[in-house]
Amino acid sequence: MNVSLTLAMLAAAGAALVIQNLLMVRITQSVSTIVITLVANSAVGLVLLVSTLLARNGVAGITEALGAARWWWLLPGLLGSYFVFAGIMGYQKVGAAATISVLVASQLLAGLAADALKAESPLSRLGLPSLMGAALLVAGAYLIVRDRV
Repeated sequence: MNVSLTLAMLAAAGAALVIQNLLMVRITQSVSTIVITLVANSAVGLVLLVSTLLARNGVAGITEALGAARWWWLLPGLLGSYFVFAGIMGYQKVGAAATISVLVASQLLAGLAADALKAESPLSRLGLPSLMGAALLVAGAYLIVRDRV
C-alpha cells in the first residue's frame, strides 16, 4: 500500500471515529449504563473479526490464536476499551472538538516518545520541526479546551 493510500485510509478512519463516538453517545443516552454501549461495540467487533478469521483460515485460525495467546494479550483490549470509554465520556462532557484535540495531542506526544525510544539515537527523532509541530498541536488543543473547563 503506498503512502498516499495509507494517509487517505488514516483520514477516513479519523472521520469514522467521530461518527462512531457520536453514535455511541446516542446509544449511551438510551440505556442505563455506558457499559452496555461498550459491550455492544466490543461484541460487534469480536463477531466481525472472528468471522473474518474463520472465513480466511477456518478453525485452524481459531486454534492458532488460542494456542499463541498469552496473558498480556489482554492489555490491548483493556487499553482499547478504556480509549472508547474515555472518548464517549469526553464527547458527553466537553464535546467532540475538545475530546479529539486532547486525544490527538496526547497521542502525538506519546508517539514522539515511542519513536524516540525505538531510535538508535533518540534525539535524532525529536528534531526541531517535530517538537515545534507537537507544541503547536498541544497549544491548539489548549485553545479548544480552555473554554470548556
